[in-house]
Amino acid sequence: MAVNLVNPSGLPKIDVYRQVSIATGSKLVFIAGQVAWDAGGITVGEGDLAAQVEQCYLNIGTALAEAGGSFDDVAKLTFYVVDWTPDKMPPLLEGISRAAAKLGTTPVPPATLLGVAALDVPGHLVEIEVTAVLD
Repeated sequence: MAVNLVNPSGLPKIDVYRQVSIATGSKLVFIAGQVAWDAGGITVGEGDLAAQVEQCYLNIGTALAEAGGSFDDVAKLTFYVVDWTPDKMPPLLEGISRAAAKLGTTPVPPATLLGVAALDVPGHLVEIEVTAVLD
């Protein structure tokens, strides 16, 4: 495996992600920010953050598979959430959990969450950008 995820002593241990990603692979994969579009370009989960996060993760899984990888190869996630407030954390985590169950994985790479005013089109509540490293 090209990516080793760790929580160093001296840093807080966060359940939903690891603090450090140590990548030793030779193939970098940069996935464009994924939004809640299905394969036909239709927004999934209009007004439902959990459903949109789930669709983003499923899209990421599809992109990773095309590159020959999986969530085990993800070195870093960046979340962009429209009008972020801490009360949006439960639906965000619910969407991740539902997608993880469908994908058969527990995605916990380092992550950054940024609140934004808007995304590409009205109705998109979240966009997730990924960097992966493959052997």
